[in-house]
Amino acid sequence: MTNPASAAGRFLLGGDLDVARIGYGSMKLTNWPQGGRSPERETALRVLREAVALGVNHIDTSYYYVDGEGFRAPELIREALHPYPEDLVIVTKVGPIMTGVEGDAHDGLEPERLREAVEWNLAALGVERVDVVNLRVDGVNPLPGGTLQQPLESLLKLKDEGLIGHIGISNVRQDRFEEAMRYAPIACVQNLYNLGRRETSDPIIDACERAGIAFVPFFPVSGFDEETTAKVAAVAARHSSTPQQIALAWLLRRSPNILLIPGTGSPAHLAENVAAAGIELSDADLADLDRTQVPD
Repeated sequence: MTNPASAAGRFLLGGDLDVARIGYGSMKLTNWPQGGRSPERETALRVLREAVALGVNHIDTSYYYVDGEGFRAPELIREALHPYPEDLVIVTKVGPIMTGVEGDAHDGLEPERLREAVEWNLAALGVERVDVVNLRVDGVNPLPGGTLQQPLESLLKLKDEGLIGHIGISNVRQDRFEEAMRYAPIACVQNLYNLGRRETSDPIIDACERAGIAFVPFFPVSGFDEETTAKVAAVAARHSSTPQQIALAWLLRRSPNILLIPGTGSPAHLAENVAAAGIELSDADLADLDRTQVPD
């Protein structure tokens, strides 16, 4: 297969951006947020180029993905891939701690901060428009006026100016998702979601599917309890695959509007992640895995 990233199909993100359902998240090109080891620069650039060679055309990033030497993921993306393939879709996020400027990490939702954040991403990526910008809602920080109206209207203004293609939201409860839909057209929702942590986002996924909105889970293969780990390992053994591949394959089966952005700083692990798109889970596999949920 010349495009293994498309083995699980494709999706029209925002209604007009044709992406493979397996994408790539760039956080692990850096050592954010816990510190520790990040890949060598040349390895990071190789991973990005190999992702595109495997058919990945949806890359997720952010200003705050930075390593100890000051390299930021959007800048690595530009170095590795610019001039970009015509079909490449780049998604970034803005909000508290993601402003793209020095200063208070808790003031990222004001209009001027959101503009600064978007403009920083444009410059770092070397583009005139970012395909999708996700508004990340940090539950610790208060919203201006207590609602999403002001920050979403700020992003709509930037969209009207041609600096943003589509708007998404991230880290939201169902009530915030419903509120966001009243203020702006939403192209995608990016939330914590995986086999073991499902309750909060299950109804959001279903609502997104009905509305043709993409759902993009972060931390798709981490934080499992012992029961979930054992169940996933048993299914993996049946398929001669890794537990991480099975967790990704389950997400792809969960709903056709789910897009994956697993991250890695390893070329070998990248190939494994993309190969998960070709794993076909049986009804028995799904029955076993669906019993692994724990309360959020």
